[in-house]
Order: sequence, then C-alpha cells, then structure tokens
Amino acid sequence: MVLGGSLGTLARYGLDLLLPAPGGLPLATFLINLSGAFLLGWLLERLAAAGPDTGRLRAARLTAGTGFLGGFTTYSALTVEAVLLLDAGRTAPGLLYLAATFLLGAGAAACGAAAGSAARRRPAAERLPADPRQGGVP
Repeated sequence: MVLGGSLGTLARYGLDLLLPAPGGLPLATFLINLSGAFLLGWLLERLAAAGPDTGRLRAARLTAGTGFLGGFTTYSALTVEAVLLLDAGRTAPGLLYLAATFLLGAGAAACGAAAGSAARRRPAAERLPADPRQGGVP
C-alpha cells in the first residue's frame, strides 16, 4: 500500500507540473480527481466481480485503490485551492470548482463502475484481439 501511495503521489505531482492552470483555475487537481474517481469505480467493480475481498483481491484493492488512487487523488489540495479562490474574492469560480468536483466526481465513479461491469459482461471472444492471420483486425 505504501508503494502504491508513493507512486500515485508521484503521478499526481507529474501531472500537476504538466497541466496548465488557465486563469489561475486548478485544472490539474480537477482532472486528477475526476480520473481517479473513474478509475476507482472501475477497479472496485472489477474486484467485486472477481470474488470475495480476501487474499490477492484484497491486496489489489489496498495497493491500487487505497494506495495508488488514494495518493493520486487529492481532496486536501481541492480544499486548499478552493479556499485560495474564495480568499482571492473569486467566489463563483471557487464554489463552481467545489460543486463540479463533487458532482462530476460522483458521476465519474458511476461511469467507471459501469465500464467495469460492461467489461465483465462481454464474452471472452470479444475481449481478445482478432487474429490477423484469419483476416481479422488486430
């Protein structure tokens, strides 16, 4: 779990360096939290479908979910950035940032869970790449 959290934090830091902050708005944190919510929804759906939360499945949940995605997403930065916007007199952007993060984050988690469920329901033949020797598209 510690390794996963460390890697997630490094990934977040790298994205924060790469993504701009247009108009001083915290775009990086916003996108990180939304993508993390989606990935957590997908991961938990896939793990739940795989069986009881024991052994390898529990280790995967703790390492990837609690560890990596817990380090990747950042609600502490969300709070600090919202307070900075509000303190700077940018009330509408600050409140919109908070509301959009929570509402779209819940939607992203639901979409991730739906994607994980859809992947589970597809027949195995559809999940495998086609064999190019048989005229299929890889």
